[in-house]
Amino acid sequence: MTQSKQTWQGKVIGVQPRIRLWRSFDQRAHTYLGYNLTIDGSFAEMAGIYTIAIGKAAQAKHQFRVGDLVQGRAAPVVDERKESASYYKVSHLKLVERSHVVEAKNPPYHGVPPELETYQWRGHRRLSARTYVSQCTRCIWGCRMPVEMVLDQWNPGQKRYRFETFCYGPKSCTRYNAGPTRKVPGRQGMSWEEADWVDADATAHRDEDE
Repeated sequence: MTQSKQTWQGKVIGVQPRIRLWRSFDQRAHTYLGYNLTIDGSFAEMAGIYTIAIGKAAQAKHQFRVGDLVQGRAAPVVDERKESASYYKVSHLKLVERSHVVEAKNPPYHGVPPELETYQWRGHRRLSARTYVSQCTRCIWGCRMPVEMVLDQWNPGQKRYRFETFCYGPKSCTRYNAGPTRKVPGRQGMSWEEADWVDADATAHRDEDE
C-alpha cells in the first residue's frame, strides 16, 4: 500500500544509526540503511516527537546533529516491524538552521554521528531497553534495531519480529547497562542464548575509552 507524504519540520533531538538485524538461532547479520532523526516538531501540522528515517547520502550531505532545525516530506512506515522510525521515504529535505549546541564531551554524545562503516567497525554491545529509553535515545552511539528472526533455516518463511537495543559507544560509559541476555527462538521450541562473550568478542579490538 502506497502512503502519501506529508510535511514535517522541527528541531533534531537525536541522531542514531538506522540498522536492521537478522537472526537465525546463533547466526546474525546487519543491514546498514542510514540514520534516524528524532524530531521535536510537527508532522502534518500535528505537534509531537517523531522519528524520521533518512538515507546515508542525506546524512553525509547535511551532517545533521542535535539542535538543528530541519524540514521535509515523508510517508508513514508501512511495515512497522521492519523500521524503528515512524516515517521514511523522505523528500524535500532541508537544513533550515544549523545548531550552535556545543558537542557533549560526556554521555549522551550529541555531535555529528560517524559514517555507518565506523559503526560496523566498532561493533556493539547489548543495551538494556530500559536504559536506552531513559538515558540513550539522544546519544549518537545508541541504536534501536528492528530484528527479523528466522525460526527454521529449512523453512525460512517461519519468522518472528522484535526490537533490540544496542550501544556502539565507549566501553567506559558510566550510563551503560547491558540488561539481561537475549534468547533467540529456533525450530521445534529450541532457543539459543546470546551470552556475554558475544559482546566481548565484537568489541575486543577497542580500548575502554574508544
